Amino acid sequence: MKSKESLLETVVHGIFLILGLITVGCVLLITVYLVISGVPAIAKIGLFQFLFGTKWASTASEPSFGILPFIMTSIYGTGGAILLGVPVGFFTSVYLAKIASPKVRGVIETAVSLLAGIPSVVYGLVGMLILVPGIRKLFNVPDGASLLAAIIVLAIMILPSIIKVSLNALEAVPKEYEDASLALGATDIETYFKVSVPAARSGIAAAVVLGVGRAIGEAMAVMMVSGNVPNMPSLFQSVRFLTTAVASEMSYSAGLQRQALFSIALVLFLFIMLINATLNFFLKHEKA
Repeated sequence: MKSKESLLETVVHGIFLILGLITVGCVLLITVYLVISGVPAIAKIGLFQFLFGTKWASTASEPSFGILPFIMTSIYGTGGAILLGVPVGFFTSVYLAKIASPKVRGVIETAVSLLAGIPSVVYGLVGMLILVPGIRKLFNVPDGASLLAAIIVLAIMILPSIIKVSLNALEAVPKEYEDASLALGATDIETYFKVSVPAARSGIAAAVVLGVGRAIGEAMAVMMVSGNVPNMPSLFQSVRFLTTAVASEMSYSAGLQRQALFSIALVLFLFIMLINATLNFFLKHEKA
């Protein structure tokens, strides 16, 4: 009997190990492919000119391949989405986990699940038909397709990830922590924000990481509401993100232009890796 159980455990352990190695292998394969495809263009264009050039004209008679507008737009757009989406998602998760009645919680959780299941193109379509004209009329600008529209759409799109992961983290906090705080005379709100939230901070931080990944990696919805013009970022001006730069030109690209698009994908990949590594470093530093 024990030998059968031991054999079963060995088989299951081997299956999990193989699946884990497949995941690592996929990451390595993507990394190697992007490096091989993207480095030649950077070598031809020049690293400084590619990263810090302010003009992108890939189809001109004298092409320019500067992606600084794309980099800055992605940073501003992701940062703005996080500034708008994280507070809303965080307070919503606290409300659902600690305050909301079961009936209200059920309704809101259903709505959050629906938000998570809506395709990106639907977000972009609604934003293009409602948000973009609304920004144009409200702020009296020539075109509502802008960085502001992209930030608002991205902030809405990251809400499900932030709410769900933060909610799970808050529910995992042992009830004894809260009981001890209440027994010492703290109010419910004080207990939630001074005991439960700090105890769940690693899970909440993971939710923010997921939100950053979703925001910086989105292409279709952003392309539909941002105007997709390679300008330096301005709140009410049409802009182009790193993701949309690749998606908008890849279908007809060739030669150096195609290689430059792979270089943009490589920069985006390294950018995401750097953000994840930085956040993980600070999380581990806090735990230590």
